[in-house]
Amino acid sequence: MSQIPTSSPAGRVAGVTVPLFSLRSEQSWGIGEIGDLPAFAAFIAKAGISLIQVLPLNEISIGNTSPYAALSAFGIDPMFISLAPVVDLQHLSTRDVLGSSGVAALAAAKKRATIDYDAVRELKRKALLAGMKRFVEHELAAGTVKSARARAFIEFCDAQRHWLPDYALYRAIKDAHRGAAWWQWPDPLRERDRAALRAAQARHAEAVLYYEYVQWLAHAQWAAARHELGKLGVELMGDLPFMVDRDSADVWVHRGEFRMDMSVGVPADQFDEDGQDWGLPPYHWRIMAAGDPDFAWLRRRAAYSATLYDRFRIDHLVGFYRTYMRPYERRRDERGKLVPGTFDPPTEPEQLVHGEKVVGAVMASAGERGARLIAEDLGSIPAYVGPSLQKLGAPGYKVLIWEKDGDAFRDPAAYPALSVATFGTHDTAPVAVWWDELPEAERAEVRKLPGLKDMPELGKEFTPAVHAALLHLILAAGSDLVLLLLQDLLGVRDRINKPATLGDHNWTWRLPSPLEKLRSDPQVTAALARVRAAVVASGRRLPP
Repeated sequence: MSQIPTSSPAGRVAGVTVPLFSLRSEQSWGIGEIGDLPAFAAFIAKAGISLIQVLPLNEISIGNTSPYAALSAFGIDPMFISLAPVVDLQHLSTRDVLGSSGVAALAAAKKRATIDYDAVRELKRKALLAGMKRFVEHELAAGTVKSARARAFIEFCDAQRHWLPDYALYRAIKDAHRGAAWWQWPDPLRERDRAALRAAQARHAEAVLYYEYVQWLAHAQWAAARHELGKLGVELMGDLPFMVDRDSADVWVHRGEFRMDMSVGVPADQFDEDGQDWGLPPYHWRIMAAGDPDFAWLRRRAAYSATLYDRFRIDHLVGFYRTYMRPYERRRDERGKLVPGTFDPPTEPEQLVHGEKVVGAVMASAGERGARLIAEDLGSIPAYVGPSLQKLGAPGYKVLIWEKDGDAFRDPAAYPALSVATFGTHDTAPVAVWWDELPEAERAEVRKLPGLKDMPELGKEFTPAVHAALLHLILAAGSDLVLLLLQDLLGVRDRINKPATLGDHNWTWRLPSPLEKLRSDPQVTAALARVRAAVVASGRRLPP
């Protein structure tokens, strides 16, 4: 693969990272929705932000809240559908659809400071089932002249035939078995016996149709939102987990391409002496590489993502070079400690060759559809990965709080153009918390950076002056793309996720007020003015 220029043809861009679930409007049902994206894009475009990165959109596994635990690598979680634009519901009132108790539950969900996933799912499923019923009766019924919407639905199902039928059947069977994992299903279904699958398709036809219907709605809304963002000059960037869940449609259908006997994790490092184990099935690289074309499933996944995004990040990209794994049934010893694992491939020369083949295949598939790949290369990364990504033209991350030589912070202005500069990720504390909690010696090192020298107003407290100075520092980075958490744009201290912890504090953060109210909030207005000033000073591209 040829090397790309050191500076992206898209120029220098300032972007914001925000989970879709965190958006909030007067119309949304207790969670951020696809229909909230255009209003949010207009909101942050005034601050000079011309890219929005969202976290994974895939349907979250039952009983979970993390967007990195999904039932499929394809598709959009139905909880993100905006119900107001759904034609099939416009003849019904909210009370008609939900009843009195449902209306009360919806009001409570909308008022909550955080997301009640169970309530949102139950309310939206009830409404979408009512919408599907009307769609079938009035537009898809057999024997009638197909309407434009019915034809659009049929065309969508045909265009997505490489994943949608399997996903819809998987979800229907899973529902019928009260959420049981596919390996707990009766043997013929578990082993995908053709006769059993045909019988299940007939038996669960209505449920299969429901999952096809909601995916059609979600993708149509996503395309409309992306079109509106394009008119605003705002790009969309996605985030793809490295792996899929063990209990997922993909593993059920393509079982041979996954190692069910092993579990993906990471080795011990300076942050975690025990290492990590994620319980996910590793890719069976030898089988994937033997396909025609090689890595066909990954290529399809990249091609699909390119239909949703202008760019997308691959989480834990080092796993494409070397996947760390342990035996699934013997991951811990008698003391409860994680056992040492092994890498696949085992040696560095093999890893380099393998990684460049895999990443090259993913980049090529995405590139054919106009999308670009971002490499999440954080954590324990072998020395060969950085030069390899540069060779392939895949920008990696430069996280200011970790970019150090000994005690000295590296000057962001010296970051390479082919990189992504940021204060932190959705797994770290916002920059306001980082600044407040810095030991004085470390804060003194930050103040030595060329962009912060001779600024006595940078005290211990995170003030508007400190916020402005740090924004100018990071946006002046040499990186073509700067990504800031929405919390860092607003200067607030709320976290999206705290790794290695469980509870409602993770993955439930929402905007403090609907977008309609935030536009007139003086503190928000002042914060976004600071952002725009820093974007302008950096010479980065401004939305038209």
